[in-house]
Amino acid sequence: MTATQDPTVLNSLYQRSVADYWNTEKNPVNLRLGEVDGIYHHHYGVGDVDWTVLDGSAETRDERVIRELHRLESAQADLLMSWLGPLEPHHRVMDAGSGRGGSSIVANLRFGCHVDGVSISESQVAFANEQARQRGVADKVRFHFRNMLDTRFESGTFQAIWNNESTMYVELSLLFAEHARLLNRGGRYVCITGCYNDAYGLPSRAISQINAHYICDIHPRSTYFKEMAANRLVPISVVDLTPATIPYWELRAKSSLATGIEQPFLDAYKNGSFQYLLIAADRA
Repeated sequence: MTATQDPTVLNSLYQRSVADYWNTEKNPVNLRLGEVDGIYHHHYGVGDVDWTVLDGSAETRDERVIRELHRLESAQADLLMSWLGPLEPHHRVMDAGSGRGGSSIVANLRFGCHVDGVSISESQVAFANEQARQRGVADKVRFHFRNMLDTRFESGTFQAIWNNESTMYVELSLLFAEHARLLNRGGRYVCITGCYNDAYGLPSRAISQINAHYICDIHPRSTYFKEMAANRLVPISVVDLTPATIPYWELRAKSSLATGIEQPFLDAYKNGSFQYLLIAADRA
């Protein structure tokens, strides 16, 4: 599926290339994990690994590892949700860069709130809307073919917004300006992201490999705080999840779903050039 050349959604050659990538992406590391319970995440995991999944029958080893990887990515989504604030069923929230919809489904299950997911991948939007329909929540969970830099939603619409590993595809100055416009005053913004460590210097070789693999541009840590401050997003907490995500990558490297990018992630995390952060901020 090729991205629709809609200039109101895709307004640069780069965005069209990213949309084309995700429209045709069918990586088993995303699809097979989602098949475990029908919640399709497009992010990584956190927490201690149950290494006993590598023991026992070789015939069922792959299934055990996949379930464990999915448990870890579900733990990451649950952690993000725990930072969204006291949400009620009447609240409206936005999943910016919603992928195949996993985080949006989790938010609705947890809070009962209205969720709008936004993605520049038409195939992902269609997939996610079908998941919402199958779960009987399409009246409250909707996915839109829109650009998270210019969503066309009304100002002050949302009580909470999050990016789960999607900020590296956009300019943060534009993204945070749009989030600040959309959030109610006092609303919550949360992102989980990989960023390069300014103290290390320029991006390491491993980070360059990650950028090339995912057609993205990993931002320095300092840019997140600079652009949040410029757009009335005041950090209330920063959690370094780097130690918590390394076990996920170590297990994934041993799985049948390994894509070859696992070692650059592990190298970058362990040499200190790359960090995995959760940042929660309130709209002032």
